[in-house]
Amino acid sequence: MREYRLQDSLWKCIRKNPLIAILMLVSIIACAVIAVLPPLILGEIVDALAKGQAADGSLIARYVLLLILASLLEALQQGLIALFGQKITHTLRSQMAQKLNVLPSGFFISHEAGDTVSLFTNDVDTVEDLFDEGIISMFSDALSIISIMVVVFQKARGLGYLLCIALPLLFLMTRKFQKNMLKAQKENRAAVGRTSRILPETLRNGRTIRVYHLHDWMFRRYSQSIEESFRATDRSNLYDSIYSPIVIEVSAVITGLMMLASAKGGNMQSLFGMSAGTAVAVIAYVGKVFTPLESIGMEIQNIQSAAAGISRITAFMNTEERPLTEDQQADFAKPALELTDVSFGYAQDQPVLQDFSMRLESGENASLIGRTGCGKSTIFRLLNGLYEPQTGSVRVYGMDPVCFNEKDRQIMATVEQSFHPVEGTIRDQISLNDPAISEEQVKEALKLCGLQDVIDKLPQGMDTPYSSSLFSQGQQQLLSIARAVVRKPRIMLLDEITASLDSATEEQVMNALQKAGENRTVLSISHRLYEKHGGRRIPVGRDAESLLKD
Repeated sequence: MREYRLQDSLWKCIRKNPLIAILMLVSIIACAVIAVLPPLILGEIVDALAKGQAADGSLIARYVLLLILASLLEALQQGLIALFGQKITHTLRSQMAQKLNVLPSGFFISHEAGDTVSLFTNDVDTVEDLFDEGIISMFSDALSIISIMVVVFQKARGLGYLLCIALPLLFLMTRKFQKNMLKAQKENRAAVGRTSRILPETLRNGRTIRVYHLHDWMFRRYSQSIEESFRATDRSNLYDSIYSPIVIEVSAVITGLMMLASAKGGNMQSLFGMSAGTAVAVIAYVGKVFTPLESIGMEIQNIQSAAAGISRITAFMNTEERPLTEDQQADFAKPALELTDVSFGYAQDQPVLQDFSMRLESGENASLIGRTGCGKSTIFRLLNGLYEPQTGSVRVYGMDPVCFNEKDRQIMATVEQSFHPVEGTIRDQISLNDPAISEEQVKEALKLCGLQDVIDKLPQGMDTPYSSSLFSQGQQQLLSIARAVVRKPRIMLLDEITASLDSATEEQVMNALQKAGENRTVLSISHRLYEKHGGRRIPVGRDAESLLKD
């Protein structure tokens, strides 16, 4: 796998949007050039007035027009920079979404959902700041400083020397602030990630928290992560708040020294001496050279904040994909499901499965039999590629499920104990917004599960926004089955889906499962499914043999 670099996303964005990139560069250069012209013209106007002459109307008109042009160019520049930053984040988020599709299933178990969401939101937003309020703006400000320095040396060499002394000192101070800001921003990013992880966990477990009176405990966890983020942000803001006053004070000192030196005679007079108009112009330039330098302080903060986010994004993009090789393609002549001498435990010293083997041929129907905690659900997780066995092998039509790509995952579908809705319509619950699934496929899946008549009676049919109040618990299980069969998988895994249903509803779900399982390999964790439809029973755990005799 090629190592990811942020530069790759940048160049890809430039290749896709060359006109925006060119216009942005031209506007930055034009702004730097145009910005130095008004003070020069203002100096000529002041010199004429100092000599008692009437101000030239054409000079005044030119001065006003250049100010207007400079303002327009600056607005255009800021707009183009913001637009380019949005293009960058769009490209980056698209690449990250593509990365999600090729990651092994185990990634979603070993990484908290809140951390991944934070990558796509907070960290990518910092990358936009890196460009539109960081690197590009800093380049623009640096170009402005250079153009001003060129003019200053022509008008007042002494001022140029003073600036050459002051700017390196400010640069060294800036570097010191950079390091402290980066440390604070990294701590802030880590705290934001923890907060993003705790908040959905709290919302998901709200009922449990209320029942066990754990409000204070969850509040302390959330408050601690928020406080850590605030402390890190405060340290970063402290350095930023110190930076601007220092720049302003240095600007005032340099202006004062320049004016004092101009009043002296001798060599100082030749070095700093200037007309009234030139004095007005160079004072304006002093303000202009320190204004972008002051902005650099904010841009440094954005760059350091982005650096912490970029490191997290880079680590995500370099996550091992483990793609299939040519000799790992699906072979439908091989057993549909096969576990060979599999040992696995969530803790190294506490094995859940030990030297477990099973084999299901294509089209076979079987149920896992064993007591609670013996590893039945763990077998499903291994078959879905969510975990890797510590020893032994797991194969689905000869493939390692950990290495499944997006297409291979459609070979197998899992129906869980509870229905997990997504935001959207009833159609979205079945298709999961997959454009490859047609309306006819959705209708066919609903008809197979016996829900088509129920949904046809709703005001908007399949376009009705989903609400749990529209369906009974049994009908929600039927939606789970429809979601599983709509992609026409070869294998179905059924995870005790009738455990919490009454007998009447269970009968309806069982009939739907029987239809869904026709011409498919079916592995279930359900005693009742076995009792109704037969099939082979596979013992799991040490005392599973006794269950087979019951």
